[in-house]
Amino acid sequence: MSKKISNWYNTGSPWVWLNAGAVAISVILVIGLLGLIAIRGLGHFWPGQILVADYAPPGQERRLVAGEISDTETVSANRLEAAGLTVPEGTETLTRDLLKVGNRDVSGSDFAWVIDLWLENRRYPENIVALERREWGNFYGYLNSIKQDGNIVVEGEAAWPEFQKRLDRALSIYDEIYAIEKHEIGSVNSKLERLRLEQRGLELNGTATPQKLADIEAQRKVFQAEYKVMEAKLGDLYVAFNRDSLVATTVEGTEIEQSFGKIVRAYKPNAMSLTQKILFYLDKVGEFITDDPREANTEGGVFPAIFGTVMMVILMSIIVTPFGVIAAVYLREYANQGWLTRAIRVAVNNLAGVPSIVYGVFGLGFFIYFAGSQIDQVFFQEALPAPTFGTPGLLWASITLALLTLPVVIVATEEGLSRIPSSVREGSLALGATKAETLWKVVLPMASPAMMTGLILAVARAAGEVAPLMLVGVVKLAPSLPLDGNYPFLHLDQKFMHLGFHIYDVGFQSPNVEAARPLVYATALLLVVVIAVLNLSAVAIRNHLREKYKSLEA
Repeated sequence: MSKKISNWYNTGSPWVWLNAGAVAISVILVIGLLGLIAIRGLGHFWPGQILVADYAPPGQERRLVAGEISDTETVSANRLEAAGLTVPEGTETLTRDLLKVGNRDVSGSDFAWVIDLWLENRRYPENIVALERREWGNFYGYLNSIKQDGNIVVEGEAAWPEFQKRLDRALSIYDEIYAIEKHEIGSVNSKLERLRLEQRGLELNGTATPQKLADIEAQRKVFQAEYKVMEAKLGDLYVAFNRDSLVATTVEGTEIEQSFGKIVRAYKPNAMSLTQKILFYLDKVGEFITDDPREANTEGGVFPAIFGTVMMVILMSIIVTPFGVIAAVYLREYANQGWLTRAIRVAVNNLAGVPSIVYGVFGLGFFIYFAGSQIDQVFFQEALPAPTFGTPGLLWASITLALLTLPVVIVATEEGLSRIPSSVREGSLALGATKAETLWKVVLPMASPAMMTGLILAVARAAGEVAPLMLVGVVKLAPSLPLDGNYPFLHLDQKFMHLGFHIYDVGFQSPNVEAARPLVYATALLLVVVIAVLNLSAVAIRNHLREKYKSLEA
């Protein structure tokens, strides 16, 4: 028996099974983690039913509560007693529910913990309405009437169909207002700012002739006239936008009046069919991916963060790839393989282990405070003392992460170059090609899969970095995208949003923790998806290159 075990051990099978088990456990853990993130994140967008019940804790006044049950947990009786609640004798644990009660403008809180045992007379009325608002979170209650210019136009059961029509009208007007404020007025303001800087530049250079100043003033008057037209149109739109309002009552009986301009979405979750819930869910997921955030990033979407993440990664890749490849080519193909080259390789490998926050501090000190301020002094004097590149922005964030991921690209490219047989180089040289032609037309194409491998590793690390970005360009909320229709179109000096920082901000800096928690999971899942898409794109390119040059390697 011991001989069989010894033979089995000598075949190496135990190590095969050990490695296979380790891989299987890792895959299960990754799938489990992604599943947890997906369930907790994507489940947030499903329209939950609104519970209405009598809440009667012992020794307290009975009251009516309403809301969505967003979480349930078991707590010990001692913990509840310490909180001042009376627990029945002999009870060791109780179940409590986290109720999303909404109506923060009325009660002061979006969520409330209730003991499940003390919820009585539970019901799910079909006429209860959920209003998703631009401010103060959700409202749960009953619709009473619709007002136009302060006068009631419809009330009772007929109010809901009329409410839907008027809400569609208000949302359509909001889209017009958004287009004017976000794009048209932004474009005019950008042109006026360019004129101001042009005039300031002429004054600093001493070339501000009366004719040039008159031309600038003429252009300014044209843009100001455009602005006044838009301003007048905006005024009319806002009057129409705020024309209608609704009167609703909470389950406790508090009456509120709400302008239609503050409402994003309205629905009756207890009366929705499965098809309606699916359509609602898809609409909410689409809003999360394509819309701007609101309510301190706890509502709305994360599109600016997605855009900023992808834009930063693309710029980082454009910067790091040529520098990494050039450094690797020099070290492998041109440098003398002596002690200095070995020392440089050791230094490159050590740079890969430097904490990312160190790169952030370096980027802040060197790129922003030194290089950025010098660029402002030379090229953007007219904008001073307001900094242009002497402040955190997209360019410095991309360069900092390129510096952080440069060792990865160098090492991967060097490995690829070392695997190319010397006979290939010698054959090319024997046919009359120069060393530069051999490198450019033979060696580098064959090493391109290794370059793509380095880029994949660089993207995987850079896309999830947060610490250095907090110092060199990322912000909680960016007023506009770094790429738009205003000259120079790509604003490298502009601050941007990032999915990784968005997760940190929503999870740890949000004033409404319970409302933010599901978005932490949803944004984390989205970040994983974005990184996966970027990596899969690079993998597809690498596989194509590998197949293309396989015959040369053979």
